[in-house]
Amino acid sequence: MRLSLLTLGIILFAGFVSAQSKLKYVNPLIGTSKMGHTFPGATVPFGSVQLSPDTDTLSYAVDGKYNPDVYKYCAGYQYEDPTIVGFSHTHFSGTGHSDLGDISIMPTSGKLQLNPGIASKPESGFRSAYNHENEMARPNYYSVVLDDHQIKAELTTTTRVGIHRYTFEKEDSAHIILDLIAGIYNYDGKNVNTYVRVVDEYHVVGFRQTTGWAKNRTVYFAIEFSKPIKSYGYNDFQSKKVYQGFWRKFNLKDNFPEMSAAQFRAFFDFDLGPSRQLLLKVALSPVSMEGAVENMEHETPDWNFDGYLRAGGMLWEKELDKFDVQMLDEADLTNFYTAVYHTCLGPTIYQDWSGQYRGLDFSNENNKNGDVNYTTFSLWDTYRALHPLFNLVQRKRNADMVNSMIAHQKQSAEKMLPMWSHYANENWCMIGYHSVSVISDAYNKGLQGIDYDKALDACVQTARTRYFEGIGSYMDLGYVAEDKSGSSVSKTLEYAYDDWCIAQLALGLKRMDIYEEFSKRSANYRHVFDPASGFMRARLSSGKFIEKFDALETHQAGYIEGNAWNYSLYVPHQVDSMIALMGGKKRFASHLDSLFTMQLADKYFEHTEDITREGIMGSYVHGNEPSHHVIYLFDWVGRPDLAQKYIRQVLRTKYVAKIDGLSGNDDCGQMSAWYIFSSLGFYPVCPGSDDYILGSPLVQNAKIHLENGGVIEISAKNQSEKNPYVKAVYFNGIKLKDFKLSYQRLKNGGKLVFEMTNKPAKTF
Repeated sequence: MRLSLLTLGIILFAGFVSAQSKLKYVNPLIGTSKMGHTFPGATVPFGSVQLSPDTDTLSYAVDGKYNPDVYKYCAGYQYEDPTIVGFSHTHFSGTGHSDLGDISIMPTSGKLQLNPGIASKPESGFRSAYNHENEMARPNYYSVVLDDHQIKAELTTTTRVGIHRYTFEKEDSAHIILDLIAGIYNYDGKNVNTYVRVVDEYHVVGFRQTTGWAKNRTVYFAIEFSKPIKSYGYNDFQSKKVYQGFWRKFNLKDNFPEMSAAQFRAFFDFDLGPSRQLLLKVALSPVSMEGAVENMEHETPDWNFDGYLRAGGMLWEKELDKFDVQMLDEADLTNFYTAVYHTCLGPTIYQDWSGQYRGLDFSNENNKNGDVNYTTFSLWDTYRALHPLFNLVQRKRNADMVNSMIAHQKQSAEKMLPMWSHYANENWCMIGYHSVSVISDAYNKGLQGIDYDKALDACVQTARTRYFEGIGSYMDLGYVAEDKSGSSVSKTLEYAYDDWCIAQLALGLKRMDIYEEFSKRSANYRHVFDPASGFMRARLSSGKFIEKFDALETHQAGYIEGNAWNYSLYVPHQVDSMIALMGGKKRFASHLDSLFTMQLADKYFEHTEDITREGIMGSYVHGNEPSHHVIYLFDWVGRPDLAQKYIRQVLRTKYVAKIDGLSGNDDCGQMSAWYIFSSLGFYPVCPGSDDYILGSPLVQNAKIHLENGGVIEISAKNQSEKNPYVKAVYFNGIKLKDFKLSYQRLKNGGKLVFEMTNKPAKTF
């Protein structure tokens, strides 16, 4: 039962992909290897369900110690792996840490096996070998042939429901394994409790409670089968229980309608008949099993798999249609529209169709006013370009996301805005309090439906939480002292920028006491600048700079996922002052150029998971977020030609239309948002301000369709590989005098024209 790639493609595209469709340029497999950490499965834009294959079951720990190999499985899928162990319904896209992988389904045939076995010997368990020639991934569709079971698996989704279609080679011996042990970044004790109730011969409900990156997380689910269950049971893999109560009077593992344990896998057997086909619908809810049932009934009332596939395809087409671009070649189109696809994988909707969701305080909330609650906020990454992109093309969604952040702060025991949150949990990952950047930028860009005074109160409360990550030291000394809180330079710099964002919001709301307080704090970056070395350097609470210092070293005290060379350039809100601090424009231009021309030896980053050689150009680290604004700093020192040169190099070498084509983790869309902005010719160096900074566009022509009906039309005259430099820029026929383009100009649309040339120019 071998199906060719072409055959699968015909199945997918039939019905909703026209010759003009942009879906054909999206490749969900990009970023599924190396550090990309994306998943190739089925989902609709911002969907709660992100249904995808998982290719192994590595444990987070081996012999009680962290297992570095597990890092490859942040998204559950590795392209190089030879087997698939199941199809689970929740995944992160491009993160450097992980969780989820909930409610894994694996179809099997022949002898029933309830252990996954090992990859080198797939027949030792229920896992199956597969061949990439028989694998197809497109927006809201995934298909593969499971070789060991001779089953064709097809997946599609709605927002809250995963729909599976399995075609077996044989009519009998069909099993569905419900793996409630499986998860991503798994370890002993992660599963707290799991429950399954067999309602009738077609329906199953349950929930799964885990503790991990999210400390308290419950996923409720409902499953419906297209054919009646013939028999069912489960195997409890938990160590022997001391106490089992009086449930022991039953034979719990053989057709008993309730299953409950921390670690178990259930099975369901079927007679398929001549069609040899079995469909499943798996609905999720953050609130209850009843909520999962209602989500299923509302979103998938019938078994029209192809209809749901078409509907999901149309949702994706709607998102992709916000951009009409012409590029130099088809690989560029694949990169661009795949980047748009990646930016729409998260944040994710976190509420039932009725509006109910679970809050951080374990209360049930209800969005009755049409707002949508979102989760999966990887804010250390996404405040930089993803949310600013949303302020152009996803304004209503981004307003809902801001309101979700405000609700998070209200429900939080610490009364803090989210840092990195998912599934009604704060996981406290990374540094800064970058919700304030998203809120300030939303205010600056005029997003409606947000109580900005309440938002400002939440920002101030968060920024004054003294016990969090050195904020007390920061408030008292003007910098985070390294002996009080690690990564002190990175924190000081990021807090200073965040404080500037708070000040801008307060200024707009005419709350001048807050404006004065946070304007002063926004200059705290000066306190970690070391004139002797010329870099931002860690200081102790005594005021002394730390003695051991190497500006290239990624692993040293003071920095997180970066070094002094890259992090010292992080003052996006006061670039002119930073340049003056570092010796003036001429010296700064030379210093900045050195970042791109000197070679960073492997020893400086070899123990940092999030930084690899693929993401480095000279010593500039594009594969990690703290440097994403750096190329554009050349504009401030009269060297836009160098910005244009290096932007084009990054676009060409750090984003490639192949499986391992991303030069780092996509980080919930941030890497892709950088690509989109930079391909269009401008970038938000300082979210919260009104300015975009001009670069070197890769598009030949582009249209950005805005929610208000306006259209931003971009054209690059004389665009070619040999012409990466910009001779002049015009907006609505007027030549721009400097390197900044305001949002106020763009917000209702207009015509942006770049004149490209092969000759470097130091002025526009």
